[in-house]
Parts: sequence; C-alpha cells; structure tokens
Amino acid sequence: MGEPLPDVSKHKVIIIGAGIAGLAAATHLSQHNMNDFIVLEAQNRIGGRICSSKINDQQVELGAHWIHGVLGNPMYELALANGLVDITHRPKLPSIIAAATDGTKVPIQLLQETYEAYMCFLRRCEDYFTGAFDPPPGIHSVGEHVQLEIAIYLDKVQNNNVRKLQRLIFNCLLKRETCITGCNNMFDIDLVELGSYKELQGGNIALPGGYSSILDPIHNKLPPDCIKLNSQVTKIKWPSGIDNGTDSEDSDKTVIEVGGEDVTNETVYVHCDEKIYEADSIICTLPLGILKSNDIFCPKLPKYKEKSIGRLLYGVVDKIFLYYDRPFLSADTDEILLLWDNDEIGDWSEKIYSFSKVNDTLLLGWLSGNEAEIMEKLDDKIIGDKCTDILRRFLNDPCIPYPSKCMCTRWKSNEFSLGSYTAIGVGSSQLDIEHIARPMHVNNNTIPIITFAGEHTHPNFYSTVHGAYLSGRAAAEMLIVCKREDEPLNTTVADLGSWIQGLPLA
Repeated sequence: MGEPLPDVSKHKVIIIGAGIAGLAAATHLSQHNMNDFIVLEAQNRIGGRICSSKINDQQVELGAHWIHGVLGNPMYELALANGLVDITHRPKLPSIIAAATDGTKVPIQLLQETYEAYMCFLRRCEDYFTGAFDPPPGIHSVGEHVQLEIAIYLDKVQNNNVRKLQRLIFNCLLKRETCITGCNNMFDIDLVELGSYKELQGGNIALPGGYSSILDPIHNKLPPDCIKLNSQVTKIKWPSGIDNGTDSEDSDKTVIEVGGEDVTNETVYVHCDEKIYEADSIICTLPLGILKSNDIFCPKLPKYKEKSIGRLLYGVVDKIFLYYDRPFLSADTDEILLLWDNDEIGDWSEKIYSFSKVNDTLLLGWLSGNEAEIMEKLDDKIIGDKCTDILRRFLNDPCIPYPSKCMCTRWKSNEFSLGSYTAIGVGSSQLDIEHIARPMHVNNNTIPIITFAGEHTHPNFYSTVHGAYLSGRAAAEMLIVCKREDEPLNTTVADLGSWIQGLPLA
C-alpha cells in the first residue's frame, strides 16, 4: 500500500496572508456573501507588517507607524468610525534640535532654511513624473539629482562654517529619506518615478491604542474560523498555459499532481504543511520579499511578472527603541537630528539619523538598508550601548544613562516578510507594479484564477497600509464582479412580479 493521500480541503477562494491586504479582501468577499473562503496565515497572529507591542507598559509600533494622510484614506475612515482616533487632539509642532558630533547645536533658523531648500529639491524631483520637464542628461536617480541641487546651493554660501553645517544637515535629511522611501540610499531610487507615489493630505496620524487596534474591527466582520494561523504556504500549483497566452518558462506542464494523483482541471492547489487546499481562485498577498526569494509557484509565474518582481526594490527599514527608567532629555526637546561629520558611512550606527521621543522615557531611532541588516545581527544590549555612546557624544553629556531595555525590529530577518516595503528603483517603473497586480486567467474564463494584493501592487500608494488595504479590496472585487457576470440569470416568479410592479403603467 502507498502512502495515505493528504486531506484536501475545497473552497471557492483561498486568501494567502492575513496582513491588511488579506483581511481587506476577506472582508470584501464576506460583505458580498462570498463566504466560501479561507485565509492562510503563516504566523501566529494576524496583521502582517502591522505589529504593535509593548516595552514594559509603553506601547511601541514594530511595523507600520502612522496612518499616512486623512483625506480619502480608508484606514483613517475605519479608525474614525470605530473610535480609534481622538479628533479633538491637536498635536503640537515638535521641538527639534540638530547637533554635530562635537555637541555643537545648529541654530534653528539655519536648520529651517536648509530643510526648506531640501524639500524644494525633492519636489522638483517629483515633477518629472508628469513629463512636463526632462531630467538633466545623465541623471537617473533621486540621489544624483538632489546632490546636484545641493552642490549648486552650497556653492552660493560664502561662510565656510555655515556651508559645512548645511551639508551635514542635507546628509542627515537624505538618510531620513531612505527610511521614508524604503531603500539603502537615494541613488537607488528612480528619478522620474518618484512622483508616482501620491501623498494624501492631512499629515501622519498615530493611533492611541496602537496600529494593531485597527485589526479587530476588520477581523470581527469575518466568518468565524475562516483564518488559519500557523499555516505556512509552501507551494501553489496552478494550471499552466494561462494568463492570456503568456506562459511561464515551464508552462508546458499541463498536469498537476496532487497527493500522488494527476489532476488536469482548472483549479489551483495550495500546499500548507501536511494539508492541501483546493480552490477556484486565490488572492495572493505574499510580500514582495517573499515573491522575490521563493519558488512558491509551480510552475513559475509568467516571465513578465518575474521580471517586474526582480526590478522593484524591497527595502529594509528598522527601528531601535530605547526605554529608560527616568527621563533625561530636556522636556522641550522632541527630536535630536544627528549631523555625522562624514560623507561616507563607516560604522552601521552612523546611518541612524535621529533619536525622537515616543514619550519622556522612550526614544526611537530609525535606520535603513545595509546598515539595518548589519544591526539585525547584533544583540539588543550591544545596540543599546552603541546608541548611548552616540547620545553622549552628540549631546556632549557623559552622564546619559544606558537604557534599561532596548528593543529592535528585524524585518529583513523575518522569514515571513524578508524586508519592510516597496520602492521603485532605478530601471523599474510604475508599470512593474501594474504587471505584478495583473490578475491571471485560465483560458478564456472570466474569473481570475490568481489575483495579487499587497502594498507592492498599488501603483500610487505602494509602501503604505492604505495601499495594501485598497489592493486587497480591489482583488476581491475582481472575483465578485466576474462571478456576478458569470452566473446564469435565475429568475423566479417572485422576481418577475417585483420587476413588473416596478414598471410604469400606461
């Protein structure tokens, strides 16, 4: 006797991933009475890269930090509808100081002037996306363009000390930009495509109860037990010769083997541990990092998708939280910008551009790229000690205490994300995002067999929670609309009577 066949569980739709895109897709299906679905989540929690935690009793955001913008942002609307934001709260402008490595403080007026010039340089980069202007010859990245603008700007500054301080401020702001954009340095980011990202108005909003508090109102609308935690997908087997005639490299494999048996129908099979799930359609919300690294699809995805996945950047952005038993920063200081006195980064810690107050006893530092990957391999205590050395140096205060606790994120090392969020690098474009998001059909079937969602599939809101949420709804809507069009008209006498009653009488 052969090995027993694995149990096969059949559903209309399988959603892979219970991050915000997967949850949005599930909610949208449920709202339209398409409840024959399951959500497979590899981790022991929902939320994906939304992950609130605590240091002692202090709340920290390990993943998504803010709701980016208010107007037209579904996350803000959802938070508002569920009482998760305080609409009466008016945040005060942060009090920021910029310090050099010798402890010298930069005059606030010079900091403001330099920041305004930098933002002007950045806005000019964004303008190229519309096609109204052409970039300078040979300039392909945001980093190249901004450095050109900085050189022209500083060339007009007469005072040597002022010129040096402004260059240090510009360098600090560029490091900050890598954390916003999600890249190693701004030379990685395509100049023309920078303007493809659309910023919603209203500023950044933090949820008092943590970003994870927004998950419950979504989760509570779903059918019970539709989410399977600790269910890592290892293989997705789909029929070949699909996607409107665009085949993958090995799409001549017209037979799918399931549990030792050959199957030749138009369904997709999802392997998960010792279980196999069968569905008419799947919504794949796997992060771009997983798509880049994993041969999870069998056969492989079509070449146009694989090339687009390869071209897009998937950056690493990490946070360092420092918890203290007592406050030590001045009450009127909210953030310290670190003006490292070098153009080239030596130690990994020199990529940290600032420390900001989460509250009086909790500081937050950010860093990105290669240096973030190095940091991820270090022990938290070593990182906390290094940050203390930095604070003592820049604040010129040898008495600054070591933190009682240090907590660091490690998104690159997380096997279920392998990074933080998407950026459009030099040589890639918004079209690559659209290629990844394109649904895949079997033959001429109107209902897609695979749809894709996640922040990496939204052409304007990539890297954001609201982009992921909207993409999940859009992927579900494709299935809903196609199902509606595909269903035969089933008219009962009661339906006919209702229709007749609605007709005007002559």
